[in-house]
Amino acid sequence: MGVWGFVKTQFVVHLLIGFVFVISGLIINFLQLCTLPLWGVNKQLYRRVNCRLAYSLWSQLVMLLEWWSGTQCTLFTDQETVDHFGKEHVIIILNHNFEIDFLCGWTMCERFGVLGSSKVLAKKELLMVPLIGWTWYFLEIVFCKRKWEEDRDTVLHGLHSLRDYPEYMWFLLYCEGTRFTETKHKISMEVADKKGLARLKHHLLPRTRGFTTAVQCLRGTVAAVYDVTLNFRGNKNPSLLGILYGKRYEADMCVRRFPLEDIPEDEREAANWLHKLYQEKDALQEQYLQEGLYPGTQIVPSRRPWTLLNFLFWATLLLSPLFSFGIGIFASGSPLLILSFMGFIWAASFAVRRLIGVTEIERGSSYGNSEVKKKKN
Repeated sequence: MGVWGFVKTQFVVHLLIGFVFVISGLIINFLQLCTLPLWGVNKQLYRRVNCRLAYSLWSQLVMLLEWWSGTQCTLFTDQETVDHFGKEHVIIILNHNFEIDFLCGWTMCERFGVLGSSKVLAKKELLMVPLIGWTWYFLEIVFCKRKWEEDRDTVLHGLHSLRDYPEYMWFLLYCEGTRFTETKHKISMEVADKKGLARLKHHLLPRTRGFTTAVQCLRGTVAAVYDVTLNFRGNKNPSLLGILYGKRYEADMCVRRFPLEDIPEDEREAANWLHKLYQEKDALQEQYLQEGLYPGTQIVPSRRPWTLLNFLFWATLLLSPLFSFGIGIFASGSPLLILSFMGFIWAASFAVRRLIGVTEIERGSSYGNSEVKKKKN
């Protein structure tokens, strides 16, 4: 391990990175709050401004993946598909197996200029998470409780409101509803058997309601569905903590483009289309595990300097006064001030660790285990 590799493993460095992310995020949230009056005056200007503010926060996480850990994301697709990237509204379907799958998706969003305008159908609990949920609120992210009877009006209104979005957006759907675990997979396949659906080896049974609703609401705005199947070379299972420690991974993403007009308008037929898609995704994952590659041409989009420059801007802005303040505290010799400063450092560390915990598989939601409760009743 070289000097730079040693630096990447140090807790104090992680703390400083977390400090920059948290404080800059709070500043960005405040600026987003200040933009609310724009909504009534010029809604599209409000949206464009918030796209840039969101980019300034999310690109810091992308910087960690691209520049700090040096993780490489390779696309397996064709050039015709890549030529559409960043030039149309799309729905993204991504498998939900890894803690950093969203970060790999964000990396592709950044490289094709749609990171700030990226959307997701997110669980409502995330709305309460500082920085993440707050930023998404100003971006008009669609939140749901994952109970259709309660979500119907909220989801329909949120999707319809995005039909006139002024910047190209990639709308992410985790159709499996929750992150893959062996327990959830077993339960999901029991449901598949009960419904007479094909069993999947590497995915959970897709929940079709969110997909069919998104397609119906955004038809005429969205041009295509991008199916993305993600895996990591060497059978690695990366984590955000691993990225923070500078571990390098190699992500492979098989991308297929389906024009929206090829997807049935009828809800039942669209649901069947999605089930067939997941059978194909399962076959792709099996091929990857057997051969180590997806079909298609390997394309590695060039990383852009903006994520690094954005982080350096915030680091320069926030760390200089922090260092000056810390030196002044210790120079004062006051035990109370020193203890207060150390308490602040501990609180910042705790906050960063909690934010990282949101991505951890073992802390994932119990959604998907509900069938267990049904069987017991």
